[in-house]
Formats: sequence, C-alpha cells, structure tokens
Amino acid sequence: MTISKKHLVGTTGLLISVLSIPLLTTSMAFAADAGNAVAEGKDLAFDRKKGNCLSCHMIEDGASPGNIAPPLIAMKARFPDKAKLRAQIWDATAANPDSPMPPFGKHQVISDAELDKIVEYVWTL
Repeated sequence: MTISKKHLVGTTGLLISVLSIPLLTTSMAFAADAGNAVAEGKDLAFDRKKGNCLSCHMIEDGASPGNIAPPLIAMKARFPDKAKLRAQIWDATAANPDSPMPPFGKHQVISDAELDKIVEYVWTL
C-alpha cells in the first residue's frame, strides 16, 4: 500500500489538532485560575481587614488610598522576580529593618494562600 504525501500531511494535521485539544483546555483552565487569583488578590489587597494595601499605598482604582508608601505601579519593573515581591509583603523588615510596612505573612495577618493571591494581583499593577 502506498501512502500519498497529501494523506500524511492530512493525518499529521489531524493528529496535531486532536493532540492539542487537551493542551488548550489545560492552558485555558490555567489562565482562568490565574485570572481568579488576580481578582481574589485584588479583593484581599483592598480588604481593610486583610491586606489593607490602600491604607498606605495608592492603587489605580482604589478608594481613599494612603500616601505614606510608594504607589503600587510598574510592579513587574520594580520586582522582576516575583519571589522578591512575595518576600517583601511577607516581611519587609527582613530587607529593611526600619520599614514601616507590617510583616503580613510573618505575623499571620494573611495566610500563605492569601499572600500568593495578593502577589498575583500586585504584580499585575
């Protein structure tokens, strides 16, 4: 039996399409999870009983922001390594003992899961 080149291309194209479906679904689910984490992180950051970022920082669409700390803008440029941003929120006094920023993670003001969501949100600013 002889298989034509056209047949192989068609079969390969079909296989790629069929094999890509689970990958696309996984990618879309990951993107949705990341979007949810960002939205939940924003809620936590704006929550006056949790992250309370607005008490000190100006955030673009935050109501009644503070002005005693730097505005939260260009965060990817300021913290290209997301782990350093997380460490800063976890305990800013580790890098700067005189920092007035509360050590949210170290003092268990927020959980690790909440911290991760806040980091996801803040890193988008």
